[in-house]
Amino acid sequence: MRDKISVLLVDDHALVRRGFRRMLEDEPDIVVAGETGDGSEAVRLAHKLKPSVIVMDCAMPGMNGLEATRQILREQPEAVILMLSMHPENTLVKQALDAGARGYVLKNAVDLELSAAIRRVASGETVLDPQLRRPAALKGERSGGLTPRELEILQMIVDGKSNKEIATSLELSANTVAVHRANIMDALGIHKTAELVVYAIRNGLVNLP
Repeated sequence: MRDKISVLLVDDHALVRRGFRRMLEDEPDIVVAGETGDGSEAVRLAHKLKPSVIVMDCAMPGMNGLEATRQILREQPEAVILMLSMHPENTLVKQALDAGARGYVLKNAVDLELSAAIRRVASGETVLDPQLRRPAALKGERSGGLTPRELEILQMIVDGKSNKEIATSLELSANTVAVHRANIMDALGIHKTAELVVYAIRNGLVNLP
């Protein structure tokens, strides 16, 4: 029999936590190990309980979910955190993922499938709410957007590296990098490198130093 997925619920609204707890307690493979509405307490409980997944509210008074996530992962790099938020803005999503969250789900979504998202992050996947993919993040969007390899190459393009430099760094052929670059531009509907760089930065697709 598989081990149950233990969950720490972090949300400053007690009614919301209660609703989530009821939802998760109906799942045979998930157990709620603890809950809190305070970021500092979340850090303490994460250390004490070592849950499989921490469901973290992004906006809380005092220490917010982003800072709590950073602190937890400093102490427990293996911790798995699923961020819940009312806000779909790309900037917040990027901040959450940069902080180390494995997923970002909109908690005001009518069809919030929290248990499914918990299972997915627990198994190692990165989960983004489907509604986050629809806005203008990717213009000519293929299903699912850019691949991890394309995002890696896009980062290097923004850093000013040539195809040859990228190829050397990633141990690929220059021709393969050129194909990736063409695919990225095609996926985003952009045909000039300068426009690609501006677009990638503006939409939070890359990290800035």
